[in-house]
Amino acid sequence: MTKVQYIDKEEMELTKSLEAEEWVSDLTKKENKQYEEYARNSLTKQKRINIRMTERDLKKIQAKAIEEGLPYQSLISMLIHKYNEGKISIQS
Repeated sequence: MTKVQYIDKEEMELTKSLEAEEWVSDLTKKENKQYEEYARNSLTKQKRINIRMTERDLKKIQAKAIEEGLPYQSLISMLIHKYNEGKISIQS
């Protein structure tokens, strides 16, 4: 068995804290279920696509993705999925 190499003392303390289950999620059950759905959807077989959009729209999507804590490609994919499922609609 090899010994784990830590970057520094702080990383070692964080690891021990995680292993001791001292960390408790502050997500609500609804949020937790939503993130589980995101994870489940991300594990399904996916196809690549290319789309064109304005740089302004891309920057806004990237900013919103940062706020949500996920990659912008995942946010775009999630929005398309929700639209397909009828959970969001286009209003003009």
